[in-house]
Amino acid sequence: MKRWALYLIVVPLGLGGLVYLVGLNFSIHVADMWSKSPQAKKTPRDVGRTPDGNAVPQEVLMLRHKHQLRPLTEREESTPIPNLPNGIYGFSTCSVVELHSTRSNTFSLEIQKHDGIMFYVGYAADEQIEHYLTSQKNFHILMSPHPREGASSLFDIPVEFVSKCEERPDEDGVLFDLFVKVIPELHI
Repeated sequence: MKRWALYLIVVPLGLGGLVYLVGLNFSIHVADMWSKSPQAKKTPRDVGRTPDGNAVPQEVLMLRHKHQLRPLTEREESTPIPNLPNGIYGFSTCSVVELHSTRSNTFSLEIQKHDGIMFYVGYAADEQIEHYLTSQKNFHILMSPHPREGASSLFDIPVEFVSKCEERPDEDGVLFDLFVKVIPELHI
């Protein structure tokens, strides 16, 4: 009888030590298991994938790494945007009312939050980016969620700089027309 008690103690401790040494992550999210949502859960392998299965462009991954961003979790999706932590990215439409942890079937832009600022992230033409970099007033930037002909440069702009954002149908999906009236002066 004493031998069984010894096994009941030693075996779980040994397995726990093995898991710790190997570095496996067996975290269980009970709330996710009981979720009534029939949607497939996002696995680590799916993070950063586009809806059509293509991998996220390398420059977007590098931008995420530069700002040390992590994906928005499903639990954070209902959190008001001002209450979201710094260092995250998610996806939204023009309105940026709420962020989603995955890019939905409809086209949406990546939204990044770092340094207390929300940014639209997408691809635009070099000429349109030049308007922004030279602090011009009253200009449009047509931004695409994916690189495309005529809009192959990755670009991010603070959401607060954009006075109006409209979704425009395109043969490749949707373009986001960002209207910038004035870029605020930096007071140092």
